[in-house]
Amino acid sequence: MYYNGRRRGQDGVGAVIDFLLANARLVIGVGGAAILGIATLAVKRVIERAGRRAEENKPMTDSWEELSLVSSSPKLLKKGIEDVVMKKIAVATRKADLSQALPAAPALDIRPAERERVCERVCVATPPPPRVCVSLQERLAQYYAARVCVPAPVAMRAQSRALEVATEIQAFLCAKHPHMPLGEMRLAGSLLDDLQVISADHTTLLVHLQVEDSLWSAVRGEDTFLSHPQLYLIRRENLEYFPRGRSYWDHFLVGGYLSARLVAEQLAKSVTEAMNWPSLSGSLGCEVRPVLGADGNAAAIQLEVSPSNEEDGEDAEDGEDGEEEEEERLFVRVLPTLCIGDESVCAVRPPPHTHTHTHTHTRTPATAAHTHSHSHTPCCEHAWFYSLYPKEAGLLASLDQSDGGVRRKCLKTLKAVCRTNPTLRPLTGRHLGNLLLHLSDKATDWSEEAFSGRFQEAIEELIGYLEIGRLPNYFKPAVNHLQEFSEDEIDEMGFMLYCAVSQPEILLI
Repeated sequence: MYYNGRRRGQDGVGAVIDFLLANARLVIGVGGAAILGIATLAVKRVIERAGRRAEENKPMTDSWEELSLVSSSPKLLKKGIEDVVMKKIAVATRKADLSQALPAAPALDIRPAERERVCERVCVATPPPPRVCVSLQERLAQYYAARVCVPAPVAMRAQSRALEVATEIQAFLCAKHPHMPLGEMRLAGSLLDDLQVISADHTTLLVHLQVEDSLWSAVRGEDTFLSHPQLYLIRRENLEYFPRGRSYWDHFLVGGYLSARLVAEQLAKSVTEAMNWPSLSGSLGCEVRPVLGADGNAAAIQLEVSPSNEEDGEDAEDGEDGEEEEEERLFVRVLPTLCIGDESVCAVRPPPHTHTHTHTHTRTPATAAHTHSHSHTPCCEHAWFYSLYPKEAGLLASLDQSDGGVRRKCLKTLKAVCRTNPTLRPLTGRHLGNLLLHLSDKATDWSEEAFSGRFQEAIEELIGYLEIGRLPNYFKPAVNHLQEFSEDEIDEMGFMLYCAVSQPEILLI
């Protein structure tokens, strides 16, 4: 019978296995020999399957070479296998060398001048990699440009809409109350002073009440039982010579003083209840509606100005989402204001104030015992509030104009940081403006290069004021701007700012 090389090799291996199994019966017995035979058979089948797969994948020439090596005699088995293995290794090595050592492209004959022109074209066509901001100065500049600034067209559009609303309200009041002496309404606040951040979403309209200087006088709250540095009482004078009824504002007297609450309630009732808001919205091309109970005060006048439904539909067709609508929504607060001499006061509820009789600045139980809190009593509701914002904003602008400083830029950055941080949100421009005014007395360099340094110093100064629980007003030191906060709120804000001392970048997220 004819046997090929593979079968002869297999018979030789089988003979060896049979010899081992026969001797194993003598050593380990019949049972152990059976187990050994089963294991040997399993190993043999695994070897045959692996050899069959390799034989199917290899070229035909290699198979014939293997047959010629092992066909003559079993003694040449070992030598034949070694030769085949060495040949396989040589072929694999040659293929790897061919795949790695690719032929080099033929060199182009380019002249030096042409080579320079080609390099210049490549350099111009390849954009430089983006530069990573690493310093606090660069991070602040990027944050200010991307998050803080309100685009000029957006601010101008908000001012224009507010002025249009003011014109309509003034015309309505003059028609409904022809005998009410009113001056021209004008804009005020951070939107007009370019101190608004993130979005142009709020502004203030001042309704000037014209009063007779010979019949009215302003009395400071510090000189009365109110003991509030920012409260004024408007007293009626010369009642024996000019009895009640000579002035239009005599209808709003309470105990011989002009009541801010009664004046505000009269204006609020006329504006919010009597005006035809759908007609006004149609004439202005935007939706205008009153916000009832703004700031928890029924006498407050606040209007919401938002894009009309037609504009919303056009934006939706253009694929724009509701974020732009949020940016265009504007809240307008209407404040009755009067001027007596050099003082300008408005009918607005003052913030909580506490007047301390001691001269120490640390919050201890001893000083707390001498502290009297003045809440919104009925007497305070008839008083007029003296706002120090115009002086504070004007001083910051004049200081920056004199030395080209960045005080207003630092103020806007701090306002944006506090507005976007829930813990620091109670801090407003009133607190931060006075903070920077106090810091201006200590720091002299307010150049653009010192922006990051002043920003860090402002955080450290604010932490110091929070620790003592007192931030005095720059023009009236008796006014403590931190008195309206509880101790828990002060502790939370102080902890957040303390973490930002070592890592200011956490505030710019």
